[in-house]
Amino acid sequence: MITLEGRTILVTGASKGIGAATARVLLEAGADVVLHWHTEEAEAGRLATEYGPARTCLCRADLGQREAVRGLWQQALGWKGELDGLVNNAAVMPYSAPEDPVADWDRDWDRCWAVNVRAVADLSREAILHMGARGRGTIVTVSSRAAFRGDLADAMHYAASKGALVALTRSIAKNYAKAGIRAYLVAPGWVRTERVAPRIDAPENAHMLAETPMGDAAPPREVGHVIAFLLSGLAQHATGATVDINGASYFH
Repeated sequence: MITLEGRTILVTGASKGIGAATARVLLEAGADVVLHWHTEEAEAGRLATEYGPARTCLCRADLGQREAVRGLWQQALGWKGELDGLVNNAAVMPYSAPEDPVADWDRDWDRCWAVNVRAVADLSREAILHMGARGRGTIVTVSSRAAFRGDLADAMHYAASKGALVALTRSIAKNYAKAGIRAYLVAPGWVRTERVAPRIDAPENAHMLAETPMGDAAPPREVGHVIAFLLSGLAQHATGATVDINGASYFH
């Protein structure tokens, strides 16, 4: 069994979906977890109640605000005085296609880039500086199948933002391996989260799951298991790698 005892890990977007499932897996493996949330505590609040203040730290921040991102890192770091891992999970996924009003297009591109890319870059920068000084640390970033094969017309901004994370993570792995920093990507396809399930289960969207050979979306907990493994240090020479979790619907 993977153990993460003695590790302190920041998980962004830990209030629901992949982030909440990942946070629970990490806590079960013995890690102390900083639970980031923004608009609602949801599962992050329940985890904090269940595991208590010695094992969890709730931090609220709007990752679309640059100063809030830096404040989140400082708050997370101040809890235990060190961070062994960073899970860049939080993301926005608005829907607006080129045919939609330009105001919607502009708003969604700006928000996607701020939350999905710049916040990840800024948190990763803080992690590099902190972990590099300690000579060890792990960054796991949640990208997407869409980063490699593209997405639907109304989610091009999302796909582009997730593609940027591939280049960012590989650059971190390449440049900071000698400093003891490991960086990995996980790239889910459809995941049965609160946000995605209603869309993929709608009768008019039957084609979305039909393209997946396994026939269904991945449970969020499966993504959490992969993230826990990457954080464990059991595959350090895989730094820079991408782990696909898409039910055999796409290989790159």
